[in-house]
Amino acid sequence: MSDSLHLTRNGPILEITLDRPKANAIDAKTSFAMGEAFLNFRDDPELRVAIITGGGEKFFSAGWDLKAAAEGEAPDADFGPGGFAGLTEIFDLDKPVIAAVNGYAFGGGFELALAADFIVCAENASFALPEAKLGIVPDSGGVLRLPKLLPPAIVNEMVMTGRRMSAEEALRWGIVNRVVSQGELMDSARELAQQLVNSAPLAIAALKEIYRTTSEMTVEEGYRYIRSGVLKHYPSVLHSEDALEGPQAFAEKRDPVWKGR
Repeated sequence: MSDSLHLTRNGPILEITLDRPKANAIDAKTSFAMGEAFLNFRDDPELRVAIITGGGEKFFSAGWDLKAAAEGEAPDADFGPGGFAGLTEIFDLDKPVIAAVNGYAFGGGFELALAADFIVCAENASFALPEAKLGIVPDSGGVLRLPKLLPPAIVNEMVMTGRRMSAEEALRWGIVNRVVSQGELMDSARELAQQLVNSAPLAIAALKEIYRTTSEMTVEEGYRYIRSGVLKHYPSVLHSEDALEGPQAFAEKRDPVWKGR
């Protein structure tokens, strides 16, 4: 694993800290290491939730390492099987990821956060996609994911002018889940992670699968699709041990013990 990444396992929760000098910028080597971490998280049955954050208190990530770019690394370089920052092109990850944004999330750093399922950010965090001002485009998900979250006028301003969005504005638009003080950031992310661990893993996987496959469908089309039997996780949930355990635990007034099957 790269020296730029620090991995910490807290039971079923994996914490990934990006810690590189000069703004936690990401080059191809670091991106490969991040991809390895996220793919290992995906495939490890003992891990349930991942938290990605940046080292320090100023930068979550400034995105693509422009020093590496100046030295010849191309915008379309191979950034690994998970895409840029290791997460932006993993489309079969049925476990939740929380981005704990501790500071500036610019360019690919913002795209990394957008690829997560939840964003918890510090009050000093801000978000921007300044690629057009550098002669490139935010094609690691920014230009695809942001229009699903914001009105076209706001998206156009952000991607074409690179204007910054504060943490509070991001909260008003519903891009982030929580805004907390810098000192409370990781505790808040861990609290959310534990809430996710308390939910049944098969149900979480089914929800992510349904979101992913039906997002462009009408409600009627979505109903028909999820009942057609083509999904992997939804049918499994209906006939799982966990589907029996949940009501049983409720009736017995105890916490459920999930088996993931």
